[in-house]
Amino acid sequence: MLLNCGQPLPLLRHTDVPPRVIENFILTGYRFPNYSLRDCLLSAFRPTNETGNFWTHFLPVFVFSYYFVDVFGWEGAPPPDAPFFYPLWNYFIGVFCLLIASSMAHLLNSMSLVVREVCFFVDYGTISAYTVGSSLAYYYYIHPRAGIVETGGHNSSHMDLIHEPVGTFFSSYAIPDFSVFFDTLYIPCACVVAIFCVLSCCNTRHRWRKHRYVIRTFVFLLPFLVSSTPIFYRLLTRSPYSAASSSFAASTSMPSLFYRHCLWLLVSAIFNISKFPERLAPGRFDIWGHSHQWFHCCTFLSILDELHMIKTEVRAILLSPSLLLPPATLSPLPGPTIASTYGVMLLLQTTIISIIVWFSWCANNIYGPERDQLAEEQVKKRLKCH
Repeated sequence: MLLNCGQPLPLLRHTDVPPRVIENFILTGYRFPNYSLRDCLLSAFRPTNETGNFWTHFLPVFVFSYYFVDVFGWEGAPPPDAPFFYPLWNYFIGVFCLLIASSMAHLLNSMSLVVREVCFFVDYGTISAYTVGSSLAYYYYIHPRAGIVETGGHNSSHMDLIHEPVGTFFSSYAIPDFSVFFDTLYIPCACVVAIFCVLSCCNTRHRWRKHRYVIRTFVFLLPFLVSSTPIFYRLLTRSPYSAASSSFAASTSMPSLFYRHCLWLLVSAIFNISKFPERLAPGRFDIWGHSHQWFHCCTFLSILDELHMIKTEVRAILLSPSLLLPPATLSPLPGPTIASTYGVMLLLQTTIISIIVWFSWCANNIYGPERDQLAEEQVKKRLKCH
């Protein structure tokens, strides 16, 4: 092992680092597995095989935030702390934590083998929490039972509906068989699936490692399918808004944004599984241009299209707010509350943290002795510098 006293730790080849650290077809640019926190932070400005992975998720935090806050300046928008925006803020928290956790995992994972495992456990946990944040936004802004309440197949004004019996209200585009799922099971299912994903992905760090990228990719296909059911429903039925309304015009771009969102997810999955282009030329894309960097770029573009899609639905709602959240006596869909948004995310995050703690404890039992041995060797080498 090379030792440069007082100098940045040398970058190593795949033959000089523990097998646990090696990435397929990445031959050089590895950091020493016992970097200090300072060394890790400085490595963000040094070309390593993780530098691009860090920046391709850290810089998007600012891009996402820029487009996110735009909605609060729209005409007719309530204050940012209004209950109407609770689901949107939960979505923001999910995306923000995902991007920060992923970028930090790639930056700090060389501190030790144990820290490396914990970093990626947290990464998987934030991805799962993000899917539930998306589900909350879909539920309150793209919910199939939301929108114009109709009686007898004709639109009625909100004032006319007040004088009708509660039982007469229904949405003619809604399929009654799905009402139980959307009203009572959708969010719980999203949470259960998110927990399943955390457990599965954390397990791939100890089991099924040969096919870990394929397993992780397909595992996260499940929360996508579950969380997107309100969108699938909307695409297979008609819009809840009258074709002559400004709300209908505002939401017309929703399908194309969703299709683009799916396209970017598909491309990111292909990069993650295929390990292209480094598979074609091992060693050539070690620092810049390898598949995980493209995977990050494509996943962020999918998130950005998802944000724009949600914003189109928020704009449509703001153009006719009484149609989405009429008084509780007129609709089975109550407005967002702290318990139904922040409370759900808090309960989910608590469960995910418990899972991460358990897997981290197991990782410490497995890699702790090796970490301690490497730390002792580093102390001896530093003493030789003096």
